Amino acid sequence: MKKGTRKDLFPGALEMMILQTLRREPLHGYALVQHIKRASNDLLQVEEGSLYPALQRILKEGWVTAAWRESAAGRRIRVYRITAAGARHLDDHVSHFERMLEGVRLVLKPAPR
Repeated sequence: MKKGTRKDLFPGALEMMILQTLRREPLHGYALVQHIKRASNDLLQVEEGSLYPALQRILKEGWVTAAWRESAAGRRIRVYRITAAGARHLDDHVSHFERMLEGVRLVLKPAPR
């Protein structure tokens, strides 16, 4: 990314991406980061300093659950799973986001000549 280019996400975007990813399958933190990076064609890179606070927020809200497991390599990992409340929250926020995005698109539409 060029120097000075902002890479911040709008509020709630990371939570929506986490929930959507977990809707596909339960994952641990590193796998979440890798999925978001791949799915965005490397346009988005989520840092641990953003991911884990977001996971804690959505755990507190009851949108995900977490359980400790052992990875194939024998390490302890925390696997996150979306809850029914998380799926409802995601549906509501995606709908709101799509309306907002349509509004932005209309405002940015080139003026007629």
